[in-house]
Amino acid sequence: MELTGARWRKTTRSGPDGGNCVEVADNLSGVVAVRDSKDPAGPVLVFGPGSWRAFVSQHTQRP
Repeated sequence: MELTGARWRKTTRSGPDGGNCVEVADNLSGVVAVRDSKDPAGPVLVFGPGSWRAFVSQHTQRP
């Protein structure tokens, strides 16, 4: 998958201390890409927009 042009941003759930940071690129056509900020050249997970919304929705709900 071609990720040229991806604009990566740290998620709001990433800690302020620089550890455990997840970056998301949601400016790509038809996909949302996710990577570990400590390994930007490493593997990238790619989700469809609907799947990403469902994941985020499920994991941001407070008990």
